[in-house]
Amino acid sequence: MTSLKQRITGLIAASGPISVSDYMAICLFDPEQGYYTTRQPFGAAGDFTTAPEVSQMFGELVAVWLYAAWQAAGRPASPVLAEIGPGRGTLMKDMLRVLKRLDPAFIAGASFALIETSPRLREVQKATLGQSGLEIAWHDSVAALAPAPLFIVGNELFDAIPTRQFVKLDNAWHERLVGLDEPGELAFVAGPATIEPALLPKGAAAAPEGAVFEFAPARSATMEQIAERIAASSGAGLFLDYGHLLAGIGDTLQALRRHRYEDVLASPGEADLTSHVDFAALAAAARAHGLAAQTATQGAFLLAMGLLERAGNLGASADEAGREKIRSEVERIAGPDAMGELFKVLAVTPTGTKVPFPIVS
Repeated sequence: MTSLKQRITGLIAASGPISVSDYMAICLFDPEQGYYTTRQPFGAAGDFTTAPEVSQMFGELVAVWLYAAWQAAGRPASPVLAEIGPGRGTLMKDMLRVLKRLDPAFIAGASFALIETSPRLREVQKATLGQSGLEIAWHDSVAALAPAPLFIVGNELFDAIPTRQFVKLDNAWHERLVGLDEPGELAFVAGPATIEPALLPKGAAAAPEGAVFEFAPARSATMEQIAERIAASSGAGLFLDYGHLLAGIGDTLQALRRHRYEDVLASPGEADLTSHVDFAALAAAARAHGLAAQTATQGAFLLAMGLLERAGNLGASADEAGREKIRSEVERIAGPDAMGELFKVLAVTPTGTKVPFPIVS
């Protein structure tokens, strides 16, 4: 049993079951033993690999989109280019390299920021970006950013923001909690609290007994904070994550450790805990602040941004092994059997701003 698991077990024994949201928050962000505060989870040596770690092309195309969004906004002076939840800093590194080539004047006039709460990951990011030659600021929240046009990206951000879960029992939806079973082990239990019917998706009434609905107000709150900033100061946002475009019923809570799935209650603090993102809810949060919100699959977005053309350019100067590597990267970040369909994209802009984005039928 991990020491964090002992603490959680003791907390529940003393005070009663806790919500799935609270369990996730403790496991991921506990100051002393949380997953993100004590580990470097990214890459082959970690627990999972993100798209920027798979291929430089991912960050390059995201940079092109952000630059196009800046142009569409009227090329505002002194923009802030920010990344929220920046991992090891690989995405920002690739973006900055491309933007320097695209428009040195843009780089000269912009300021750069990373929004990261983990001191451990901040040090990793500083090492990654140490050769950028640019002044980069670190902040704990979007609210700390300078009041200027904001162009912000978040990759695999929302999936790690804790979600609540509700389980259908006797035709009512009860909050799913983490409690203790008879031997004293962590176990899921049903609590007395129910959810307002208006918050349930279509089809909830026909869901079978034991079905699970995930509701993540903390994710919507984060999007609302970002949208409020963009609405007030102009700018744009691009967010990529795995999830679904329409709200639905289903238990997607998962734990990932050493690139393998495991029981979400097995190793608190030692495995990544995530759930699929409800992109419809995020889009609604942005629209509530008067912004336009467009969604698509990651594969469609990357292809629309010129992934195949970029891959061809890179492959032209590579040997056969290099070209095969590039083909593999394309398939992994955009293929329908890899990240292409599972991952979705949300683009948030002021209404009327024309930015590159795939047409979704």
